[in-house]
Amino acid sequence: DAAVQVLWTVMAGAFGLAGWYFSRSPTSSTSEKSVPKVAGSEPWNAAGGDAKYQYYPGGDSTQAPRDAPSALNTVIIPNVNLPKELHEKYNKYGKEGY
Repeated sequence: DAAVQVLWTVMAGAFGLAGWYFSRSPTSSTSEKSVPKVAGSEPWNAAGGDAKYQYYPGGDSTQAPRDAPSALNTVIIPNVNLPKELHEKYNKYGKEGY
């Protein structure tokens, strides 16, 4: 049947184009942007244990590096009734670095 042959040709072309496109860069996004790394900004390379990763704003290495946001989500609830030892251990409200 002629209609089936036309449909098969269109579908084969579509799958061929999709295969060609995804074989060129199978795991990367088309809108992905490379960001230059700030040399020596890893926390384990900094003095002390309270360092943060750094990045260049907008990927522009001519600008001063900024501290990156924390990867951990922290929720601070100031009015909590806990025993004193637990309160000192877990409550970070108003403490340095939080």
